[in-house]
Amino acid sequence: MSTTTQTPAAQSSSLVQSYAFRTFAVVFAIAAPVIYTICEIGNLPLFTYHPGTNRVEFGFARSVRDQGPAMHWYGWTASTLLGSAILGLIAAKLPESLTRKIPLALVWIAPLAVIPVLIYALRFFWRW
Repeated sequence: MSTTTQTPAAQSSSLVQSYAFRTFAVVFAIAAPVIYTICEIGNLPLFTYHPGTNRVEFGFARSVRDQGPAMHWYGWTASTLLGSAILGLIAAKLPESLTRKIPLALVWIAPLAVIPVLIYALRFFWRW
């Protein structure tokens, strides 16, 4: 008589093996660089941080005279995370037959495609 035991990994499905999580991760990875570029070029931060006064304002806010620079990068990152997560969750709910058509090559093509756009948008930093 033989007895077989299942390991805990075989008993429950892993998050990594979940097709919905795979779809979420792929769509998140494709959307994040595109959304970040849109937020940076359009100056669309979720919030603005003023480190001189330790103040946070919702949306875009200009620097206040004699209070140091306004930091928009945190807001752009938050906007990117929120937007990419929403798109990933929507894609995870789509049928598998539809999401299988998303090319995995876009996971590395999208970041490479937006690099020249960001370099051009930030060209004033490289002026001498």
